[in-house]
Amino acid sequence: MSKTTTDQKFQIVDFETLPGVPCPCGSAKRAFAESEHSPGTVHVTEIADDARVHYHKEHTETYYILECDADAKIYLDGEEFPIKPGMSILIPPGVRHRAIGQMKIINIVVPKFDPADEFFDD
Repeated sequence: MSKTTTDQKFQIVDFETLPGVPCPCGSAKRAFAESEHSPGTVHVTEIADDARVHYHKEHTETYYILECDADAKIYLDGEEFPIKPGMSILIPPGVRHRAIGQMKIINIVVPKFDPADEFFDD
């Protein structure tokens, strides 16, 4: 469900109705890309075991961990850190990152997500 009209500035999104799209981490459902009132996008991302190390030149990402494997970790610029539900991670531009283990996160991306701003070293 998405609600937008010319006389309303708000938008309501039901993530259950959004299609998942492939991403380097697994599959993401993305909201607010078309909204002129949003400075970024909000994603609910299902992360697979084989997430790829990548970075962004423009995007800052903020992960909020909803659920994850007991041994899940986040890789940030060559280091691995254990994570658990309820944690949040700020990933500025240029930081090589990947999630390790299966998890479900909310990802807030500023500025709005653009697939042209995903880069890989391999």
